[in-house]
Amino acid sequence: MKIINKKKIISKKNILSAIKIYKSPFWIYDYNKISKQISKLKKFDIIRFAQKSCSNIHILKIMKEHGTKIDAVSLGEIERALKAGFKGNCNDIVYTSDIIDDETLIKVTKHKIPINIGSIDMIKKISKKSPNHKVWLRINPKFGDGHNKKTNTGGKNSKHGIWNTKLAINLIKKYKLKLIGLHMHIGSGANYLHLKKVCKEMKKQAIMINKKILFISAGGGLTIPYKIHEKKVNTKNYYKIWNKSKKKIEKKLKCKIKLEIEPGRFLVAESGLLVSQIQSIKKVKNRTFVLVNVGFNDLIRPVLYGSYHYISLITIDNRKLDYSKKIKVIIGGPLCESGDIFTQKENSKIYSIELPILKTGDYIIFHDVGAYGASMSSNYNSRPFIPEILLKNNNLIQIRRKQTIKEMLSLEI
Repeated sequence: MKIINKKKIISKKNILSAIKIYKSPFWIYDYNKISKQISKLKKFDIIRFAQKSCSNIHILKIMKEHGTKIDAVSLGEIERALKAGFKGNCNDIVYTSDIIDDETLIKVTKHKIPINIGSIDMIKKISKKSPNHKVWLRINPKFGDGHNKKTNTGGKNSKHGIWNTKLAINLIKKYKLKLIGLHMHIGSGANYLHLKKVCKEMKKQAIMINKKILFISAGGGLTIPYKIHEKKVNTKNYYKIWNKSKKKIEKKLKCKIKLEIEPGRFLVAESGLLVSQIQSIKKVKNRTFVLVNVGFNDLIRPVLYGSYHYISLITIDNRKLDYSKKIKVIIGGPLCESGDIFTQKENSKIYSIELPILKTGDYIIFHDVGAYGASMSSNYNSRPFIPEILLKNNNLIQIRRKQTIKEMLSLEI
């Protein structure tokens, strides 16, 4: 299949095999692609997977198998990490948040999980329950960046991180918490210019704090080429820039420091496809709408961010596609929402894409959905969660079965 081969991901044969077993729609992930992405970051002392991007327990097990650690941002994510085999009372899991509720505090205290503090109010609360608890400080560097304003996690418009570092350090000392690391993350999709600014600010803050620490975190935000012409991030250069800063901090603080990176999308996005089927082809004045059996309850990124996902086609009858004859189509879903359109920009403007001549029953494939795909799904319009499939060693493994309507309703009965 032309486009899938270009993206060098799960083959047409594998997809058709999965369709035969699981029908459509479903998510499918490539184990080998995840492994390769992890290997690209091996120069970093620690790779800490931002599991919010793809939180299936079986994906977390792949991460553990390859030696990565876990970042958890909720009690549920802590439970997932523990279920996948990550341990407490060590560096396996770090809990990152700007607040901490009582139930989560009990859990992190019980398992002695380090906390990445994002607000001043957390400091006193943690110390009351767990004196001498190991903590990180998430610093807002007072600037941010990202592929979308909603993914910008720094600066005056961001709720994330500590603005007044000196106040936080004084309180950490007062309440006798143990500072082990400094963390900065300015947004998802940040460029090299902003990366250098972050490194400079990390060095400045570490020297100002003047405490011996064990770790600094480069945060996440490593992007992937959603469009074929886009360049891949140079991970060697990324490491080089951060490692240079780390060495300068070590020299100033006179202590050895481990350099962490906290990728989410970089490790899993390209591994994932969403396989859907065309249910209707509608003419609306001079436009053609192609409606498939997944909606933004499944894949919300295009609606939420105006995100682009490569879209390709597999025929139901194995007919040969003529790429010299294409039609312009708008891809939409089944939801009772006018905004349930996958081909839309950040300003909600709908656009058409060109595909070979298609028909009802053909399969529409959404690419690069391994990150923030299934993990951001919902039951909107009372639609059950769809299955997740893992392709490993040419074997198809169901890692989440389809939710039944009975299961969906069970919490209300």
